[in-house]
Amino acid sequence: MSETALTLTILLTGIVVVIGSVLVLKLHAFLALILGALVVATLTPAASVERHQIRQSGFTVVSADDYSKFVTGDGETISPTQYDILLRIGNKQSLQERSTCLVLPTDDLLRDPEQASMLLTTGQVAGVTESGRSHKIVVATILSGPPDAKIVAGSIAIRPADRAKATSIAHNKTVGARVAEGFGNTCTKIAILIAMASIIGKCLLDSGAADRVVRSTLKLLGERGAPLSFLTSGFLLGVPVFFDTVFYLMIPLGKAMRMRTGRNYLLYVLTIVAGATMAHSLVPPTPGPLFVAEQLGVDIGVMILAGGIVGLFTAGFGYFYAGLANRWWELPLRESPDFSLEELKEITDRDESDLPPTWLALMPILLPVILIGGNTILNQFKSTFPAGLLDVARTLGDKNIALTISAAIAMAMLVWKKRTSRVELAKSIQMALAGGGVIILITAGGGAFGGVLQQTGVASLIGNVNQSSPWVIILIAFAITTAVRTAQGSATVAMITSVGILSGLAESLSFHPVYLALAIGCGSKPIGWMNDSGFWVITKMSGMTETEGLKYVTPMTSMMGVVGLIVVLVGVTLFPMR
Repeated sequence: MSETALTLTILLTGIVVVIGSVLVLKLHAFLALILGALVVATLTPAASVERHQIRQSGFTVVSADDYSKFVTGDGETISPTQYDILLRIGNKQSLQERSTCLVLPTDDLLRDPEQASMLLTTGQVAGVTESGRSHKIVVATILSGPPDAKIVAGSIAIRPADRAKATSIAHNKTVGARVAEGFGNTCTKIAILIAMASIIGKCLLDSGAADRVVRSTLKLLGERGAPLSFLTSGFLLGVPVFFDTVFYLMIPLGKAMRMRTGRNYLLYVLTIVAGATMAHSLVPPTPGPLFVAEQLGVDIGVMILAGGIVGLFTAGFGYFYAGLANRWWELPLRESPDFSLEELKEITDRDESDLPPTWLALMPILLPVILIGGNTILNQFKSTFPAGLLDVARTLGDKNIALTISAAIAMAMLVWKKRTSRVELAKSIQMALAGGGVIILITAGGGAFGGVLQQTGVASLIGNVNQSSPWVIILIAFAITTAVRTAQGSATVAMITSVGILSGLAESLSFHPVYLALAIGCGSKPIGWMNDSGFWVITKMSGMTETEGLKYVTPMTSMMGVVGLIVVLVGVTLFPMR
């Protein structure tokens, strides 16, 4: 079997294991992802793992002086005293002067590590000049290398210690250790963020802050503006609060509005979905977009801003679609197992004096966006601001610090408004962390699965894609995510699986990787049907039948994803940001 066929077989086997475990064996998503990771890691040859580690640690040669410049005298090849090599340096890589590099003549030779080791050219870095994402290094004193060796574009330069480490990982690390490493690396990036977001969401619900946000927008926009209020509130609350919880919170208000007006129930339901569902896939710290941004090396502030912009377009389309659907069809208000009509009246009659003020209710939601986004913006104009201000912005704008500050404010608001005791607060936070812990496990399990997928050499299958048009890359990302989402139902698992396949492209794209992250987020919307837990939450709590859910909700969310894709394609064409 050829290497390409083997890699493709392992990739498909891993995906089938994950999807089959969810659909057929009914395993929890965390167990399905870990099982898939173990299977993939077991099937991956050590040589593939070594090549992946070399690519991860090494520097890609963009251009180099040709060996034809060698001076030949008396039949002996004379090495030049120095020549220039332009290397592409990744976001998290660095290269210092006087470091020694091994240059593997061509990337293809990495397929046979033993042969490649015989053709190494060793040189010492005499100087480094940074230019964007590439470094020009002057290599002086060629220490070894055959006369017929060629350093060409696509070759790999790597430090000897990194090469030795790659070999050690491939041949000495067990399958379990490699899976655990991917799990741990992901936890390092996302665990604090998801835990704090869970606390914020729980405190918003228990303190009445979430209810205040919805009521304030309803009061601001009036009864005629109720659909826009539901859309706006759903999007805002969908940033720190998971979709199911947002819908659970807002659907009683939608039902109450229907009881008050006697019409437009379908419009209210669809606008709640349209607002919350896109924030769930586009704006961190929701787990899906948070994980994708981390894997692709996208600054979280950039992801928040870009996801918010694309989300405005998609939510706007959802609002338009909901209005048309409400004209064509009518959804009756039915009893549901979650709320009786009498209980709805009690919820809507809740005294507003029991709720926190609007500015305080919004603070835990907006503060991290302001801190993280502000730090991102200030970094683009470093020379304009004093160093002290930049240091403060860098500290407060750190994603972990910003979310922790917001969680502290949310807890203080709960204690103040509800007169919650320390024991009651501890129980509330424990419940929040229990839910957040499950999300951390799923997301980190996805990190383990994505990590071992990369070790198969899947990047080589799509290696030529990064030379393609940005549209081709964006469409491929969208299609892969859509296929996985349609097959197994979960938008978050679809995003995790897709970025595991595509993350190898991030460093060599001709455009900013945030567009790739957004394409993956938009691809997680089509096609929601009966294998999606969110589909059942929407239908059962709103009183829809399954047929009505497929008729009203599935087309809207699918088309919102396509609209988001169009916005991303326009953005990457007009503002590639590279």
